[in-house]
Amino acid sequence: MELRHLRYFVAAAETENVSRAALKLHVSQPALSRQIRDLEDEIGFCLLERTAKSVRLTDAGRAFLRDARALLQQADEVVKKARAIAGAEPTELKVGYSPAATARILPAILRAYQRVMPKAHVKLHDWSNEENVAGLRDGRLNLALVVRPPKAASLEGIRFEELIRERICLAVPPHHAFATRRSVSLADAVSEPFIALTREEYPDYHSFLSVIFGPVKTKPHLIEEHDSMSGVMSSVEAGTGVAIATDFGYSFGNRLKFLHLTPEPKPISVGIAGTKGRLSPAAEKFWQCAKEAASRK
Repeated sequence: MELRHLRYFVAAAETENVSRAALKLHVSQPALSRQIRDLEDEIGFCLLERTAKSVRLTDAGRAFLRDARALLQQADEVVKKARAIAGAEPTELKVGYSPAATARILPAILRAYQRVMPKAHVKLHDWSNEENVAGLRDGRLNLALVVRPPKAASLEGIRFEELIRERICLAVPPHHAFATRRSVSLADAVSEPFIALTREEYPDYHSFLSVIFGPVKTKPHLIEEHDSMSGVMSSVEAGTGVAIATDFGYSFGNRLKFLHLTPEPKPISVGIAGTKGRLSPAAEKFWQCAKEAASRK
């Protein structure tokens, strides 16, 4: 017995006419009649007495009608409660992000999400890549926009999907000797004093530095370390040194120059991450908005 059978029977009993019931339910009259007969065959007794133009409840059908209505109402209530829970969880979506890598796509993702989920509140956490992954694992974050770490094991247990790829550049101040060039070799770049993110909080950044300068077999000389990319870029702008970064000149205008490196390092993969398994409806919608926004970039 299916809920469909009960709905067809209740409609026919209430209208006392199979044609009107079929019209109300947007099904054909033969299909409705067949479903009711299937129901009667299954339960083993007649529910309706049929005439050429109408139907009438049997005594058993009258008793069955009361319980059928109650079952349908209960089923509707179950669906309403589940739908309310699905639409309300979470009321707040906690999303981590790495600013330097995601600045180009994050605003577009948030705009897209606000359009489709106007009642959901997104709380952003400006954390390092490592903190974002840890936040996913311990439940402090629902989702995160992160750079794929150089070591695959760092994402064990984490679902990751690439959104964009970002070119790795050398950031220099506009008065630097390299500033008039379109590109600079790794051999020339490594001779400069470097500003970097702190090793303790950003171990992946230092892993990337080792990979980038692997071809010249020389490590860059680090003279300062800061706990944010904005601090690194401010120090570069002041002329203290140069830095490895993605090309986010759109954020700095003429205050910095972002030069291509030769040989060109492999671009970094920026994506969205969450714990493996079923996401909440709100988180799943954010994931979809992230993919759609990135596809337009």
